[in-house]
Amino acid sequence: MVGFQPNVTYFKPAGIRMIDLEESILTVDEFEAVRLKDLEGLEQEEAAKKMNISQPTFHRLLSSARKKIADSIVNGKALKIEGGNFKVMGRGRGFRYRGGNRDESGNRE
Repeated sequence: MVGFQPNVTYFKPAGIRMIDLEESILTVDEFEAVRLKDLEGLEQEEAAKKMNISQPTFHRLLSSARKKIADSIVNGKALKIEGGNFKVMGRGRGFRYRGGNRDESGNRE
């Protein structure tokens, strides 16, 4: 479960044409893990509960997300937020997006 979908879903280095950029894809569930841990400051166990996943799965999402973010910054890649396996909860709405799915262990299906 994620709290919301991000409004901004694409980040790129300034001064480099899009055609010349490689992309890293950050899934929405990875984005949510970073938001809860690094922005909200939650402990992994608490963040995992909010996402309704196990702590080891949360850790895998967070590690994967941080690696992709670092790769984008260090190597000048664009970062695109899309896909994943998640359900948006809040304000009485919810849906599931299944594109580029990850199973419970964090592996691609």
